[in-house]
Amino acid sequence: MGGRAASAVIGLFMLAIGSSEASAQNLASNLNVPAAVRSLDVDKSAKALGVATQASLTSAVVSTAQQPAQTVSASLPASINAEASWLYKAGWPLYALVDRYSTGAPLSEEANCVATAVYFEARGEALEGQLAVARVVMNRASSGQYPASWCSVVKQPAQFSFVRHGQFPAIDTASAAWAKAQGVTRLAMSNVIPSLSNDVLWYHADYVDPSWGHRLSMVQKIGQHIFYRA
Repeated sequence: MGGRAASAVIGLFMLAIGSSEASAQNLASNLNVPAAVRSLDVDKSAKALGVATQASLTSAVVSTAQQPAQTVSASLPASINAEASWLYKAGWPLYALVDRYSTGAPLSEEANCVATAVYFEARGEALEGQLAVARVVMNRASSGQYPASWCSVVKQPAQFSFVRHGQFPAIDTASAAWAKAQGVTRLAMSNVIPSLSNDVLWYHADYVDPSWGHRLSMVQKIGQHIFYRA
């Protein structure tokens, strides 16, 4: 694609960013983003990593994002990863990305467990906080200190207060909160948005003071949750 054509594609996406969220969604839906990615010779294997900013976070330490833990049974198609990365690099904010990926093919069982944790633990939090909760679940699964699957991490006894005897409460699947939890989970799986580093395995609400928190190193406070590493 020539320089002027490439500029036109980028211009369309920047116009979407400046318009309403709904308009941005419609534009992204109508354009063949993967084709644009191929035409612009974007390296699809590149990871959209970076340093988290403090724009909407109250941070004690700002961490460099790393690839979150994955499981064999839970992954996104490469085309979605490439598209999400392209949109993020083009300037799409987190709320627009979450909205775009709040619907789609049903989540796998493992990914659904992550979304459930996000829904019950952080649905009243900002999207940055919801993303951080998803990352903690994924981080635990790859840490060697917790069960090796996302569902086992979430259902581990005495870890997540919303779980009762290994069972999840009912979810309002028609709610906006559940749609957002799914969008956040898909973004966490794709590793598009810089978030917590892989060694952050613990968090608690800021209105409690568990004794174990004093034995760990505080990393960030995001909304009402405080996150820690060993």
